[in-house]
Amino acid sequence: MTVGTQMAKAIATVQNAAATMKTFALETEDQEAKQTFQQLAKTFDDALAVLQGRQKYIEKREPQYRQ
Repeated sequence: MTVGTQMAKAIATVQNAAATMKTFALETEDQEAKQTFQQLAKTFDDALAVLQGRQKYIEKREPQYRQ
C-alpha cells in the first residue's frame, strides 16, 4: 500500500468517525452525551484538517502519491 493510499484511507476513516459522532449528537436526548459527541466530532474535524493538509503536502512533494 502506497503512502497516498494509506493517507486516503486514514482521511476516510476520520471522516466516518466525525460523521458518526455528529449523528450520535443529533440522536441523543442526553445533553451531557450530546456535548461529548460534539466535542469528539470537533476533534475529528481538526484531525481531518491536519491530515488533509499533510496529504496536499505529500502530493506536492511526491506526485506519484496522487490519487
